[in-house]
Amino acid sequence: MKKANIEEWSGILVYVECRKGKVHPVGRELIGEAWRLAEKLKTSVYAAAAGARLDDVSGQLADCPLEQLYLFETEDEYTPVVYEKIITGCIEMLKPAIVLIGGTHEGRALAPRLAVAFESGLTADCTSLEIDEEGNLIQIRPAFGGNVMASILTAQSRPQFATVRAGIMEPVTAGHFQKMAVVRRRMNVTDGRVRILGMKETERGDSITDQKILVVAGRGVRKKGDLEMLRELAKLLGGGLASSRALVEKGWMSQGEQIGLSGNTVSPQYMITCGVSGTVQFMAGIKQTKNIIAINTDSRSRIFEIAHYPVCGDLYEIVPKMIERLKCKSFE
Repeated sequence: MKKANIEEWSGILVYVECRKGKVHPVGRELIGEAWRLAEKLKTSVYAAAAGARLDDVSGQLADCPLEQLYLFETEDEYTPVVYEKIITGCIEMLKPAIVLIGGTHEGRALAPRLAVAFESGLTADCTSLEIDEEGNLIQIRPAFGGNVMASILTAQSRPQFATVRAGIMEPVTAGHFQKMAVVRRRMNVTDGRVRILGMKETERGDSITDQKILVVAGRGVRKKGDLEMLRELAKLLGGGLASSRALVEKGWMSQGEQIGLSGNTVSPQYMITCGVSGTVQFMAGIKQTKNIIAINTDSRSRIFEIAHYPVCGDLYEIVPKMIERLKCKSFE
């Protein structure tokens, strides 16, 4: 990594992903986290968006604590090389000490390109961000299969790049912040190697990320056929069935049904975990869940540390009774 003059770099830049003029939810989450970090550093927060049809973006972010919002208007939607050139130019102009990018498909393609361009470090899929005594960004994420939490520093290079997946951080809430300055620039950057001829949106089926109620199957499920019991519970509650990584590795559940950093980040109103021990990797994917009911026979399970309603017991005794009660006419 290239050693930088640290004193020349200050402020926090958030890359705000937009599609068809609509801000991706992770943008507001990153702005909220950037504001929290900026208060510790006594510095400013900036945001940058690139793409077509950005007219309404400033309105969507009008209630955010931004000093400046840069809107780089292009002819087409996302193209990695073009966006890299645009955001690289923005970083060279602002010289932010920290750059935060959403851990989306777009962000995962863009962030490494930017880190290479500035010969700096990048920590992907952070679950927490802090500031140390020297003003460096502490980038925290699970490591070694989710068994430990690693704290990573980019001490000598700038900017410090980090990606964070949607649903991990608290989104910024409307507040009485100073009015941000909006800078609009028309970009004619092209990439002769790649040309987008057309785009087609595909319909997405039911996803666990959209569910308000989730029943989650864990390693405590003894055999694949027992999942039907949990699926019935989820259906009676009007929700969906999800899984920990253990059952996906067994081939019992699909990748799309997996919760955790290697699966999906979810934020339902209610979640019932059944036989889930609660690895660091799994718990990072449920941080914004409002109510967690955890069923496990091991009272020392990590899931009980964050569960709102810990239930120490056998899911094979508890779940059938829940199903029976839900089927009673008094609950109809």
